[in-house]
Amino acid sequence: MLEYTLRGGPGATAEAELEVKRSRFLCTVVRVASEEDARDVIELARKTHWDARHHCSAFVLGSATEPSQVRRSNDDGEPSGTAGRPILDVLNGRNIIDCVAVVSRYFGGTLLGTGGLIRAYSDAAALAIDGARAQHRLVVRARRELFRLPLSHADAGRVEAELRQHGVTVLGTDYAAQAVLTLATDAQGAADLAARVAGVTAGLGALEPAGSEWVDVAP
Repeated sequence: MLEYTLRGGPGATAEAELEVKRSRFLCTVVRVASEEDARDVIELARKTHWDARHHCSAFVLGSATEPSQVRRSNDDGEPSGTAGRPILDVLNGRNIIDCVAVVSRYFGGTLLGTGGLIRAYSDAAALAIDGARAQHRLVVRARRELFRLPLSHADAGRVEAELRQHGVTVLGTDYAAQAVLTLATDAQGAADLAARVAGVTAGLGALEPAGSEWVDVAP
């Protein structure tokens, strides 16, 4: 199962607005790195849309493959189960992780009922996420094996460019006495990565294992 987050690192944002019977539902989805960050985003929505009646929210932190995954939702005064949980269901249904979604509602004077509220909050969250997907602003989040590749400064730029052209995930380059590229691949791709590095460095490049971590990879 592929899991997605907003492209661009923590702080990346997607927004959408929905009107239902004169009630306005403003959804903001923000990529976050911690529960504290998620709660800061919710508080900012309260301050930004201070005159809205409700600020309902949900967030998912970490992969569903990890027992430490955190999922939270809050109805913020709406009838129980009509706001926060529907937003969370949208995040889960679209396999979105490491994001918080806040929907601020400006009441339009007409009661929507339980079903109407569930649909409105769900639709607002879906609009923001599906809009980000349509704009190619979602990226796959996956666990990858990391390798360091020390190179001379003179060769680093060329090697990095050639590796990227061949689809290798280059997470970054550190420049000190040597240039050191950090590369990522899945567990089955280590041998292919070694062969690719050997090809672009004429056999002079030596990969050094550097553990594993969750990284952004192309969808």
